Amino acid sequence: MSEWKPTACILCSINCGIEVLTGGDDGRQLIKIRGDKAHPSSRGYLCQKASRLNHYQNGKDRITSPMRRQPDGSFEAIDWDTAISKIAEKLAAVRDRHGGEKIFYYGGGGQANHLPGAYAGSTLTALGSIYRSSALAQEKTGEFWVQGKMFGAPVHACFHDAEVAFFLGKNPWQSHGFPRTRNVINEIAKDPNRKMVVVDPVRTETADKADIHLQVKPGTDAWLMSALAATFVQQGWVDLDWVGRHVNDFEEVAKVLQSVPVDQNCRVAGVSPEQLRQTAELLRDASSVSFMEDLGIQMNRHSTLVSYLNRLMWVLTGSFGKAGAMNVFNPLAPLGVQTPNRPAFSPVNKAKVITGLVPCNVIPEEILTDHPDRYRAMIIESANPVHSLADTPAWQRALARLDLTVTIDVAMTETARHSDYVLPTATQYEKWECSFFNLEPEHNAFHLRQPVMEPPEGVLGEPEIHARLVEALGGVPTGLTDQLRETLRSQGPAGFGMAVQGVLKENPDLMAMLPVILYRTLGPALPDGAAPAAVLWAAAHQFAQRHPDSMNRAGFEGTGPVLGEQLFQAMLGNPSGVVFSVDDPESSWQRIRTRDRKINAAIPPLLEELAGLESTAAGTSEEYPFVLSAGERRSFTANTIYRDPQWRRKDYDGAMRINPSDADRLGLADGGRARITTRRGSALVAVEFNDRMQAGHVSLPNGQGLDVAMEDEQPRRVGAALNELTSLEDRDWLAGTPWHKWVPARIDKAEA
Repeated sequence: MSEWKPTACILCSINCGIEVLTGGDDGRQLIKIRGDKAHPSSRGYLCQKASRLNHYQNGKDRITSPMRRQPDGSFEAIDWDTAISKIAEKLAAVRDRHGGEKIFYYGGGGQANHLPGAYAGSTLTALGSIYRSSALAQEKTGEFWVQGKMFGAPVHACFHDAEVAFFLGKNPWQSHGFPRTRNVINEIAKDPNRKMVVVDPVRTETADKADIHLQVKPGTDAWLMSALAATFVQQGWVDLDWVGRHVNDFEEVAKVLQSVPVDQNCRVAGVSPEQLRQTAELLRDASSVSFMEDLGIQMNRHSTLVSYLNRLMWVLTGSFGKAGAMNVFNPLAPLGVQTPNRPAFSPVNKAKVITGLVPCNVIPEEILTDHPDRYRAMIIESANPVHSLADTPAWQRALARLDLTVTIDVAMTETARHSDYVLPTATQYEKWECSFFNLEPEHNAFHLRQPVMEPPEGVLGEPEIHARLVEALGGVPTGLTDQLRETLRSQGPAGFGMAVQGVLKENPDLMAMLPVILYRTLGPALPDGAAPAAVLWAAAHQFAQRHPDSMNRAGFEGTGPVLGEQLFQAMLGNPSGVVFSVDDPESSWQRIRTRDRKINAAIPPLLEELAGLESTAAGTSEEYPFVLSAGERRSFTANTIYRDPQWRRKDYDGAMRINPSDADRLGLADGGRARITTRRGSALVAVEFNDRMQAGHVSLPNGQGLDVAMEDEQPRRVGAALNELTSLEDRDWLAGTPWHKWVPARIDKAEA
């Protein structure tokens, strides 16, 4: 009889715990899926998207053999020994001729697929590679940079007990962002003592439940948020005693906000001064406010500035270091990329590298040049930049220009088709895996997932792929793994731990090789084939050293290595996850990592940008009169690991949503077709009349436009490929994040 097996949803950063039943004719189908009530964060919660995960697990364009591109562009299957030896040889040749820094890495795991990033670090060190990026760099790096300047620590909201929830450019009803999202939203909406504010140009499902919806014009969030912040200063509502105790350089900020023309900025944003003041009074009088921003502003004009204004609102309302507000959380491991010699700027464009990530929009520009420091090779892992990053044609040209491109993935993606080698790996339900997005400030949990089925013959997990590459490159001293395996066998975990410390003390450069060393030594001794989890042994011990009090409050006992070993064993022994850190909000003040544990309010370049906001926002043009928001989250859209369009129960083609008045003026038919054109490209799209959209604003969903394998057919495209419409040049001046939510466009009636 089949049994329910615990695992996790892999479609967003929350990674709710789920249970699955496997079966079908081949025994490899996810035939039933339900929420896992034993999961410490989601507690049985599940949205409708997770119920269709079998379409990911059993996608039609799965690959099960290493593939090598032929001169004519076709691919031939090769064996693993040939693939590893040839790839290592070619990567070493690029390193030896041009320098390891010319080898670029993109990826490191998608949602809840984070162990590859740890193991890839060993491969990159063996090659001398220092430049890398991931999807976070087209979304979150502006936010990360501001947060680092102001707090020096990761901060997250506590919506479950906030009096007021404030959502900025975010529709959590569809995109989630915190545990049990829809349940929490409903709880707030039904409680007369709690309130919700939504800032969004679209009347979203979350806005329907909000007490205040500030329906800004697309791309004007900087004007709105500056008016909101200025109201607090100009009305004298700031608690100066609190600010004096906890904030540095507030006077510089107040001086700029004092000069902001509030009513004028409201007109630019399309929000009445009366509604703005109502919002400000609500925030002023609340005992606690939790704020959350997302891609609606992070992939938009003035994105880093708006992230800054959002955090200034935390200061102005005193919404930090208390229950129901913004608090520092304890991740199991640092979320930023931790690599030696991490560069500050990209080599050609000198773009700012934030948390170790090169801005995605500059990567093709760094390749498509004759500059001697251009990237010469790429390793792309669990990612699809040709489809998912701005300007698909530029990415196609860039990959063709490289000396070598290696893709590690489950499927023959759009990026894989432009690669020289494609290495097939296990799906997330065929391997040990986890997510490092542990973001809850009070009760933080970690979920190490067991495989629910074996991988098919011919594929390898990413840890094994990287271990083989490192060994082929000579990255681990001969005999070291044999020596440590023997120490573990003869002296147990305590002796093994001391031996590892001794090795690293003697040769600190091996720290970057530790994931592969642990995989080859501790890994084989772990139960149930859990070798990929070996890297978590180091993370558990490091966390125990940093935060023993948090662990003690979570129920762990002791200190030092004993505490670290308890945590590691708890991860292995709790297939639904384990709470590893418990903290109270006041601890946030001890966790701020600024020079004096105070919030740094002033960021001069952003204050300069704020002071320079013009009296009107740059608008559209006669040639491109519409604003396209590219990548809207909807009920049946998700990230592109869902390659099979059959997973969608509705909106199969991903219709362009348009206000009925605009559609009528253009002569479009509801359910008909239209052509959308931008400065970069053009696409034929289905049309959906939708009065939630403002006039002049249209949207297309994420997850569409893949060239997918259909039954007994060549790959066929369903929906619009958004990044054939977006441009590299349209990006934030500081963080380089793209303006996907503000793409000037023209809409025409499609020819019959």
